[in-house]
Amino acid sequence: MFKLLWLVAAIPFASAALLALFGSRITRRVVAILGTGSIGLAAVLTMSIGAEFIASPPAGNAYVQHLWTWMNTGGFQPEIALYLDPVSLLMLLVVTFVGFLIHLYSVEYMRNDEGYARFFAYMNLFVASMITLVLANNLLLLYLGWEGVGLCSFLLIGFWYQDPANVRAAGKAFIVTRIGDTAFAVGLFLLFTRLGTLDIQEVMHRASAHWSPGSGIAMAAAALLLGGAVGKSAQLPLQTWLPDAMAGPTPTSALIHAATMVTAGVYLIARTHVLFTLAPVVQLAVAIIGTATMLMAAFSALVQRDMKRVLAYSTISQIGYMFLALGLGAWSAAMFHFMTHAFFKALLFLAAGVVIHAVHEQDMFRMGGLRSELRLAFWSFVIGGSALSGLPLITAGFFSKDLILWQSWAGPNGNAWFWVAGMTGALLTSLYTFRMISLAFYGPLQSHVKEESGLAVRVSLIALCVLSLAGGYVDTPPHFGGTPALSNFLNTALPSLEEVHIGPITEITTALSASAVFALGLALAYLLYGPQRSRLPARGSLQQLWFAGWGFDWLYDRLLVRPFQWLTRKSARDLADVPIKGLAQIAMLGHRCLQLTQTGRVRWYAMGLAMGTVAILAIAFFVR
Repeated sequence: MFKLLWLVAAIPFASAALLALFGSRITRRVVAILGTGSIGLAAVLTMSIGAEFIASPPAGNAYVQHLWTWMNTGGFQPEIALYLDPVSLLMLLVVTFVGFLIHLYSVEYMRNDEGYARFFAYMNLFVASMITLVLANNLLLLYLGWEGVGLCSFLLIGFWYQDPANVRAAGKAFIVTRIGDTAFAVGLFLLFTRLGTLDIQEVMHRASAHWSPGSGIAMAAAALLLGGAVGKSAQLPLQTWLPDAMAGPTPTSALIHAATMVTAGVYLIARTHVLFTLAPVVQLAVAIIGTATMLMAAFSALVQRDMKRVLAYSTISQIGYMFLALGLGAWSAAMFHFMTHAFFKALLFLAAGVVIHAVHEQDMFRMGGLRSELRLAFWSFVIGGSALSGLPLITAGFFSKDLILWQSWAGPNGNAWFWVAGMTGALLTSLYTFRMISLAFYGPLQSHVKEESGLAVRVSLIALCVLSLAGGYVDTPPHFGGTPALSNFLNTALPSLEEVHIGPITEITTALSASAVFALGLALAYLLYGPQRSRLPARGSLQQLWFAGWGFDWLYDRLLVRPFQWLTRKSARDLADVPIKGLAQIAMLGHRCLQLTQTGRVRWYAMGLAMGTVAILAIAFFVR
């Protein structure tokens, strides 16, 4: 099965091309079969390859498939080659399977949209680009997939381009993430000039051999890669694009937040973990950025009115947990939380899509009382929200978040401050999640259901409900009577912390503390936002600051956008434009002169031809 690895990426690329070229000429049924079936086939292939990988691991616990040489110039010979190890296999399973469920959901959700074929072409290209990013054997091919997901996010966020607000949101996402992408590109140049290769495994080997820990070059390389990861994963200070990305269709939001785009930065850091271990200051910065982003986004989620914006800030916060784990060297914990987050965040977005589609409303303060009207969506929110908040022992999110919280103190790079911050984030997560559920599904009924969901939507939601409940049991700690199978599997490709340092706090203490803050958040949500409370949104100055994302958009507008606009106005008559405009004026003058000769009088034309002929003969006679 390993030899078929290339098909996992080729099939979505092929379906995207077919839909882009012929989508307008085929029926919607064929579009749905092509769009969804290709991702389903990629998921089946991935699961078959994964089963073989686990049953009969390849030599070195990694499989490399060389397809062809991409280019050969000046000794630079990057390949189109695929690399499969436990880390990329986990990513690949999540991207294809969760992507398939989102595509299945989209068949029904987007059925009345005019751009049906265009939507699936973009979505398939999105998945194909993410697969390329995950399987890339070298950083240049990874960068190709990296830019591919950036392009697709731009196309899908601005999918309904008739609304200028959607176009602005797409442009904002594209421009902000380009800042990080530029840093990433500079990092690639630095790595190649210093190490002579962009092959990921060879880069890690040469960096370990030639760079000492804490050296300036190692710190520069890691910092540049961190810049790329911060932009793609919407972490401070480049987090402002993600809340506005909710302008796209809801399945797009689910795909961006659960299986593609924002998880790319987490994968990049995990994939190049050796560089970060050689730059401990930068690795600590990863943890600090993750912690700060986690808390800031959680406070913003607590005051939002739009259901999808709550989930957007929630994603920023949960990616912050992953960055915290990466910064502390808890690599497998970060990847575990990535997996469980994909399950429950996809579930929450798709359930939100059902609610929005049913009542044609996104403002939670205009909803209410929907638990009896939309039972499946309600239970999907309860299960997904419980997993997001970390309901003990029952949900997947509890086990993955508990592992990060424990290692934030017990790990060799952890301390009490990270642990307290993580617990505070867990409390806020529980509070804003159940605030959202209370506002949308409890209290007086304010919006009547206008549309019911069909079979495709129901199948997707039920499958994600099961994964959000059972997904955490692939890595159950021993004190809960389980086996950390996923961590053991990932630790064959990533360093293990648990073998290095036991730490001052036990997992049981952390689990009990996490359970307590979950219950406290639930109780506060009931007391502050329960059915018995007023449904008026808070309007204090602090809440307004949180609502505006801590004012980062305001700050960037005044520090960057307005000065740039001022410079463009002032440079409208730049000296460099003078010769260019002069050429244009000469061309226009010539045009006017030639225009005067077009009189429509044939005799004048004939005389002009005769005079021209005489002139040419005279020149030829005298020159000779």
